[in-house]
Amino acid sequence: MKTLLLNPPSFEKFDGGAGSRWPARREITSYWYPVWLSYPAGMIRESRLLDAPPHGVTALQTIEIAKDYEFLVLFTSTSGFSSDLRLAETVKDCNPRIKIAFVGPPVSVEPEESLMASTAIDFVVRREFDFAVTEFAQGRALNSIAGVSYRKNGAVAHNPDRPPLTDLDSLPFAVETYKRDLDITRYNIPFLKHPYISFYTSRGCPALCTYCLWPQTFSGHKWRTRSNENVAAEVRRALELFPNAREIFFDDDTFAWGKSRTIDLCRKLKEIPFTWSCNCRVHADYDMLKAMKDAGCRLLIVGFESGNPTILKNIKKGATIEQARTFVKNCKELGLAVHGDYIIGLPGETRETIKQTIKYAEELDCETIQVSIAHPFPGTEFDEYLRKNGYLTEDSMLDELGHQLPNIHYPGLSRQEIVDAVEYFYGRYYFRPKVVFRIIRRALFDSSERKRLYMEAREYLSLRARRKRFSAGKEFA
Repeated sequence: MKTLLLNPPSFEKFDGGAGSRWPARREITSYWYPVWLSYPAGMIRESRLLDAPPHGVTALQTIEIAKDYEFLVLFTSTSGFSSDLRLAETVKDCNPRIKIAFVGPPVSVEPEESLMASTAIDFVVRREFDFAVTEFAQGRALNSIAGVSYRKNGAVAHNPDRPPLTDLDSLPFAVETYKRDLDITRYNIPFLKHPYISFYTSRGCPALCTYCLWPQTFSGHKWRTRSNENVAAEVRRALELFPNAREIFFDDDTFAWGKSRTIDLCRKLKEIPFTWSCNCRVHADYDMLKAMKDAGCRLLIVGFESGNPTILKNIKKGATIEQARTFVKNCKELGLAVHGDYIIGLPGETRETIKQTIKYAEELDCETIQVSIAHPFPGTEFDEYLRKNGYLTEDSMLDELGHQLPNIHYPGLSRQEIVDAVEYFYGRYYFRPKVVFRIIRRALFDSSERKRLYMEAREYLSLRARRKRFSAGKEFA
């Protein structure tokens, strides 16, 4: 079947679908690659991967494009589900013969509710969907495809679960699909060099963080890896296809999980002269970090989340404050940059723990940081905790432009205070003299960064003003 694999348009500059850890519009325009969609796109002969948000493709344009296809695979998100339904219904009205499948975390957690939401959805695939949608496109009947839920005789039928894919080397290279269908200059992450390329070297995450969307709802906790030779081969292919790429980002949930695998893979990558970055946890020791640095690693994205030990235990982070301090010390000694991620609003959060986290972040002094609002996604332990304790509100988790808003509150900590804390955190961190100097130095010594930094500053200051209105009790205007 002629197949369109879609990361749908939603809010302007919204990167909340395929591949995004936090389904929301970021403070500064950011676009991650739709890696999950790239694999079936590479296996289905007559296919196209349409990543609408970074390419500026509107809903009307998407509907027009979909008229030429027989099968649509739409990667949805909790925050975008309602608009994705409206888009699917209009696509179906304009092209009644098209079959539509929804994939992604929300339909994996609530397949029956998703199907009952609209007859425009013909079926959903629970969790990993690479081979399920490929098999359907190749003509297999729905009742014979594992992992699929669909309507049958007025009810919803659930086929047996599909086991997690273990032979990741059997998948095509994501970069081949990128070359065919995407413009890599459209992808921007503020702390990565531009343009960048990203793909996975593994799937799943054994960590048990209660708030984390992906392992609990989609990719699972079982850690599965590609062979080192396969990863190195895709790196070489990426550099051939995209000589203008300045960095490769390994977007695994956690790249450096196993020590021996990390060191062995780095031996392979060391043979290839290129710059790369990855997601990492603070348990990576000095030997792992040195192997990564020697192989061309530039930057690590690390979730510190909170500077309060009790909160770290509450969320089952599996890491301590002291581990983080040692990790950052090792990174600085080796010359590895660190982008630190923090979250406001996790279980146990108070005004005092927020101050503690800000002080902790200033002590670690990472190159850059991101401060997110804790979002409870269906299917996560965090969501269950909030519902059980009555901390979940009826509010939207996004504003009308797609930016994060809290839909939680705690005794002594309101929604307005959570938003205000995020902005206070950013202000305290980035307006320190040594951080301002770091930013100015980047602009002075890298001409390509100057324009980007200027645009980012304008975007951030605009959102900062909107959030201040919200924290003053005026909502967003």
